[in-house]
This record gives sequence, C-alpha cells and structure tokens, in this order.
Amino acid sequence: MIVRLRRAAVALAIVASVTVAFAQAPHPSRIVSTSPSITETLFALGLGDRVVGVSTYCRFPPEVVKLPKVGTFLKPNAEVIAGLRPDLVLVHAVPDGVDRQLASLHVPFVTVREGALADVFAAMRQIADAAGVSDRAGPLISGIQRKLDDIKQRRAGRPHPRVLFIMGRQPGALADLIAVGPGSYINDLIGIGGGTNPLTDGSPSGYLHISMESVLRLDPDVIVDTVDMGETEAERVDRQRINERLWDAFGSLSAVKNRRVYAATTDALVVPGPRVVEAAEWVASLLARADRR
Repeated sequence: MIVRLRRAAVALAIVASVTVAFAQAPHPSRIVSTSPSITETLFALGLGDRVVGVSTYCRFPPEVVKLPKVGTFLKPNAEVIAGLRPDLVLVHAVPDGVDRQLASLHVPFVTVREGALADVFAAMRQIADAAGVSDRAGPLISGIQRKLDDIKQRRAGRPHPRVLFIMGRQPGALADLIAVGPGSYINDLIGIGGGTNPLTDGSPSGYLHISMESVLRLDPDVIVDTVDMGETEAERVDRQRINERLWDAFGSLSAVKNRRVYAATTDALVVPGPRVVEAAEWVASLLARADRR
C-alpha cells in the first residue's frame, strides 16, 4: 500500500484550494472520502459515523477497512460513489476528470488540494467546513501544532544536517530519482525534525526529479531513501540493507562515508493528515540516530 500511496502522492499537483459543486446539505450525513488523508481527517474530526465510502488504500483507523471502497484517490470511480447516495464527496484535484463525472451525476463534492504543512491544516479546515463542523477544526489543528512544536523544541540546539529525502526511483537502481523539495509537507517535517533540505529549487508538486550528479554536487549529510521498502515490516527489514548498499557505490558522499544513509519508511509519511505528528517523530528519530554517528 505505501508504495502505491507514495507514487500517487508524488503525482498529485498540490496547491491549496477548494472547489464546490452543487448545493450540499449543511450537515451532510453520508460522506464519501477518496483518499487516506481525507479519511483520517474525517475520523479525527469525529465524523467517522458519517463516512459511507473510502478509497482502496484507506487503512487507518482500523474501522475503515470494512467500509465500501470507491477506487484509488488518483482514480475514484464516480459511478460507485454515486451508488452510495452521498450528500458530500471529498476528492483531491487529480487530472482524471472525476469532478466532471460527479457533476454530471449531480453528486455534491468538494475538491481539496494539499501542499506544504500549512496547506494540510487548511485542508482540515476545508473538510470541517464542508461537513458542517467548522468549530472542530481549530482544536484539532492546535493540538497537532503543539505536538509539532514540542518535537521541534527537543531538537533545538543540535546540529542541523542537510537531509535529502528520496521518494521515488527505479527499483534496484539509483536512477530516475524523485526528491522532496520546497512546497512539500515533508520539507516542513525535515525542519521540524531538526534538519535542512539541500534542495532549494521549487516545483508545483513539491517534488523534484534529480540526477545522481546533482546528489553528488549537493553532498547531503543524511540521505533517507523511502523507495522499494515493501508493504510489511518484515519486508522492510529484508530490504533495508539491500537498498542501503545501492548507495555504497558512491563512497565519496558524506552521508555514505558517515553511515548516514537510511533506507526506511513509515505509512504516516505519505498521508498528510492528522498523523503528521507521527511522521515528524519518525523524521526526528532518524536525525537523532544520525547525531550519534
């Protein structure tokens, strides 16, 4: 699941905005979510009892597993969604035309896009507003921000390594690299965890295609390679050393020389929603390991 989520997250054009089509109920009681981050936000807002459909890869919280599936969040199935008789559908802005399909079926929907951490919080407010529970967004966001501030404070005063996050590449090869750049919420997590991002060039999606020549030129202190790690914890343990060995061929890199290449991932990293605290803790723990080397 995490591999598919990562590919889809990288593919999204992520700029905060919202589009609403057709009049919707002021307090919708049948809500369909088309992405894990939307689903997790709905449940964090206390709206789980109103959710009647979720995306194929929604796995958290556990109760969503039994809910009807409406396709992936890059390709939601408009007809399946309409069959659930929703009075609100929440979708991401993806180029598959699901908004036009829902409009033709006269299904009320809201389109939410996400980008940096501030946009994740904005999306939470948009979802709360659309569901008629605007008052619940503030406490949820404030609680998350306090926890993120605590993580950042714990890392204050320590070295700020330059951290390159690799989110995509050819399996088994260091080619076609996709790295986190400015504009991604993961870029914000790097800062909260106590690092800096050596990539300063922006892109509409927050992710950049880079070459190994660029990696060698940037010479990051830490490399986090989240690619080709498998779906289960056992698979990830098996893949960790294999993937880290790929980087051993570039022994001139500071991260390789100092054994600061981490082939690792966590589900929360690719779901920009309420579990952003879990993702930030994970990043901070990696950089704490780097401190000790």
